Amino acid sequence: MASVIASAAGNASYPTWLVCLLGIGIVFLGLICLILLCYVMSTIVRTAPKTENAPVAAPAAPAAPVANTMTAEEKGRVIAAVSCAIAEELGTSPEAIRINSIKRV
Repeated sequence: MASVIASAAGNASYPTWLVCLLGIGIVFLGLICLILLCYVMSTIVRTAPKTENAPVAAPAAPAAPVANTMTAEEKGRVIAAVSCAIAEELGTSPEAIRINSIKRV
């Protein structure tokens, strides 16, 4: 197997230190290019004309709390959905768990 790889590489044998230096050099060259790109992008952003932001409207008053308008049938469906989700997460059947109360958050 090693002879196949050597023949594919053209029987070129490079010293280990040269391969390490070339690898480290290429990595640092890439890092230097990234640093230069960051400097160029920051100068472009700084010299771009600044636009005036529109005045921010005052936050709206918090809405009044909505009364619980769910019917008994809808509450039963919500409890069934929640119990099925919990049972799926626990890996049991919905009949095996008991929900004492559900509070809206």
